[in-house]
Amino acid sequence: MQWTHEHQELQRNLERFIDSDINPHVDEWEAAEIFPAKELFRKMGALGFLGISKPVAFGGLGLDYSYSVAMAETLGHIRCGAVPMAIGVQTDMATPALARFGSDELRAQFLAPAISGEAVACIGVSEPGAGSDVASVKTTARKDGGDYVINGSKMWITNSLQADWMCLLANTSEGAVHRNKSLIVVPMDAKGISVERKIRKIGMNASDTGLIHFDDVRVPQRNRIGEEGQGFTYQMLQFQEERLWAAAGNLRAMDECIDATIEYARERKLFGASLLDNQWVHFKLAELKTEVEALRALTYRACELYISGQDVTALASMAKLKTGRLSRIVPDTCLQFWGGMGFTWENRVSRFYRDGRLTSIGGGADEVMLSIICKHMKTLPRRQA
Repeated sequence: MQWTHEHQELQRNLERFIDSDINPHVDEWEAAEIFPAKELFRKMGALGFLGISKPVAFGGLGLDYSYSVAMAETLGHIRCGAVPMAIGVQTDMATPALARFGSDELRAQFLAPAISGEAVACIGVSEPGAGSDVASVKTTARKDGGDYVINGSKMWITNSLQADWMCLLANTSEGAVHRNKSLIVVPMDAKGISVERKIRKIGMNASDTGLIHFDDVRVPQRNRIGEEGQGFTYQMLQFQEERLWAAAGNLRAMDECIDATIEYARERKLFGASLLDNQWVHFKLAELKTEVEALRALTYRACELYISGQDVTALASMAKLKTGRLSRIVPDTCLQFWGGMGFTWENRVSRFYRDGRLTSIGGGADEVMLSIICKHMKTLPRRQA
């Protein structure tokens, strides 16, 4: 995959916006454990950043997914993981199925304002008893007249304390767990929705994460995305973009973590010499850089195939697995070279150390990625009759 002038211009414009409107406020937002999503998203929407690969008819730019990857990679320039994750939920996790399968009426009502930044979206899949095991969700949406009546809970929901609507996965019928689910757009101001609490986390502090309850929440059946019973399939398709986004989104963050460590190690004196002069240090940093470049090549290849219409479930899962592992290895290794300074709260490397740990859990844990890869390799044990 080759970056064109248009890709590079998008990245330059986004980097300028990050430096002027995001990075100066990151420390403040991290301390407050929330960032002003509505204000920030309106600015990003006005600049076209929230609908890069979305249909032109609903305010998007209609570009191919390589431009979304270019954007995700540039978001790694933000000096925390929380804000890029929240943006990614808006652009690549809560909206792909709606953009692809939603009715024109539904897209005009919910997708268009998400693209313009006038509405904040969240994705409701995980539950207190169902995270990576999507088939086990218990939330129900029972038909009653022309409505769905929703009952259940969703947990670990990014943006949910500020969201205007949720892309909700719920059981809409009995039967096989892969064929009884639907995706439904649920306005977050609907009667019967309650936020039990804001969840405090060890990282991603500027991102608001909620536990949400649904008690006889009524929404029109026309709010269903696509066909009834296809929700599991649609969500698996959304996961392809989410996982590619996660892989791309960590590339620059890891590059900058390594670069900052090189500069610190060059200035830090140890036993009369620069720390960077130690062969172990500069060799180890070279290994990390090589691993990041290998992930970049894998991610770009998966993106190319995705754009051409191929199923990239296996490659996206590999990229997600690799970025999760490297998001732990890179900051951990770099932090060691910072010594005591690496163990301070304000240090950018220590923040990545905390934030990056989520990558191996959210959007499908490492173990789930391995199972998907094994399935495509046909190495999973055969089920006993």
